[in-house]
Amino acid sequence: MLNQYFTDLHIHVGMSESGKWIKIPTSRHLTVCGILEEAVEQKGMNIVGIVDALSPLVLADIEALIEKELLAPVSSGGYMYRESTLLILGAEIETREANGGLAHTLVFIPDIQTMSSFSTYMSRYIRNINLSSQNAHMPLKQLIQIAGSFDSLIIPAHVFTPHKSLYGVCCERFSHILSDKEMYKIAAIELGLSADSNMADRVGELAEYTFIANSDAHSLDKIAREYNIFSMSELSFGAIAKALSRTEQNQVIANYGLDPRLGKYHRTFCQKCGFTAGDGLIYTCPQCGSSVLTKGVLERINEIADYIEPHHPVHRSQYFYQIPLEFIPGVGKKVMVKLLREFDTEMNILHYATYEALAGVAGSKIAGLIMEARSGNAIISAGGGGIYGRMIGT
Repeated sequence: MLNQYFTDLHIHVGMSESGKWIKIPTSRHLTVCGILEEAVEQKGMNIVGIVDALSPLVLADIEALIEKELLAPVSSGGYMYRESTLLILGAEIETREANGGLAHTLVFIPDIQTMSSFSTYMSRYIRNINLSSQNAHMPLKQLIQIAGSFDSLIIPAHVFTPHKSLYGVCCERFSHILSDKEMYKIAAIELGLSADSNMADRVGELAEYTFIANSDAHSLDKIAREYNIFSMSELSFGAIAKALSRTEQNQVIANYGLDPRLGKYHRTFCQKCGFTAGDGLIYTCPQCGSSVLTKGVLERINEIADYIEPHHPVHRSQYFYQIPLEFIPGVGKKVMVKLLREFDTEMNILHYATYEALAGVAGSKIAGLIMEARSGNAIISAGGGGIYGRMIGT
């Protein structure tokens, strides 16, 4: 029997339980315990992946939770929290290609013993193994060769963004920097906040891969701003691997992501005057003439695409545009508290609560905006250059 699970596999640990920084800048509330509590109590997630478990400080915190029996090992990999939410151990690692381009890749490993061995091995290359997303001083092909020997799942992160991504700054095709064997070891592709499957499926070599949408959360409230529904036979690392490879009927059946226009790198942006591009690729700012531009994800895909329109393979998950509560005008902390008190989790508010029920708690205007966000009919001002887009309403 297959069950459906809300899944966010890209959550950062900001600080250890002992008060030492893991990732700067992030929220100091992003401890392993804080993430698990937020995922269960506020977000309603079934699977969470932390991507800083390469750090011995994070591993020590996880070991402590296991000793206290707050985390229970799952035989097929991963750790169960409160008998309801699966924790997956991952690492975000930075690599460098011959052209100087930097990229981030997620590496997920089934248990703490194997992750500890992987951490020890990678400390030969990473100067400060305690900190997040450190440069491994190697190309991706070498990381794939190393990580592949640790029973891992390898997922290139936010692959189109203009900073630290494969298509953004390293290559126009994976096949330019990886062999067929190395490409085969990639378990899935993370789209990033500024792209969706319509955009990514314009690149032909991605057709064989499963797409996932993750939050890349740097604070607790950002958890599940993008997520997926995995259809699996059980909650385990092994079942996740099967879902990504679409075996034994396990699969990713839905991606819930920001409308790409809300992403902070969707359109080309002038760093001098703040102009955000409309249609068409630009190399100088039409407003001030500056050439200091941050190329948008849409423009980058237009440069490298094989197809004008997306070519979706038959296995492609449906992509649903989601606008998190934090992006909805009028939903501040007080309104959020009221909504969560009434509906328990953000998943319930975004997916299941009726207009009448929402209006009874937050008023008709906010209820209407939530319904617009749910339907995909909201008007959005596009983001770029590190500035998120904005929901305006209809």
